[in-house]
Amino acid sequence: MRDWHKRGGKVFAGFEQQEAAVLRGLVSQLEDMLRARAEEAPQDPLAELTGIRTGPSESPDDPVLSRLLPDYHKLDPDNPSKESLDSASALRSLHEPELVEAKVGVAAVVMETLPRDGGDVRLTYEQADAWLSALNDVRLALGTALDVTEDMPDELPEEDPRSPHLGVYHWLTWVQESLVRALAG
Repeated sequence: MRDWHKRGGKVFAGFEQQEAAVLRGLVSQLEDMLRARAEEAPQDPLAELTGIRTGPSESPDDPVLSRLLPDYHKLDPDNPSKESLDSASALRSLHEPELVEAKVGVAAVVMETLPRDGGDVRLTYEQADAWLSALNDVRLALGTALDVTEDMPDELPEEDPRSPHLGVYHWLTWVQESLVRALAG
């Protein structure tokens, strides 16, 4: 990939075919996971009448989705009162649909602006912000799946099954940092 750079109200970069395929594949998988989660939302007759959507009231079981859709209210692990549990469930039910919609929306921007076979990408600042959000979501998802920690080495032994994927994680970090630098510069 060629570094992102800013010129004339746009941000530009170039992606090789393999890079575009990897990024499109990861964003597409993330989008599919989020859409599946949205489909788990209970059917609420009141929501249909009022237009207020509701989502699941329980945290996702999947650790990746749980990281992308965190609890809106932290419970005291030593004293999880019924009132606190009800509050956490209500907040999730009310706010998760909007969060999922926003995450699917930024993923769609990446899919629309990144050529399938690689090539040049030209983004408005608004599209660049969507890319930053989508890249962050993909990095969070991949980092969770790989169990990335702050003290993890940059490279893992070849026999570690996470090793090739960690390289992708580092590449995504670089793509995101390059875009941030271009927007800030």
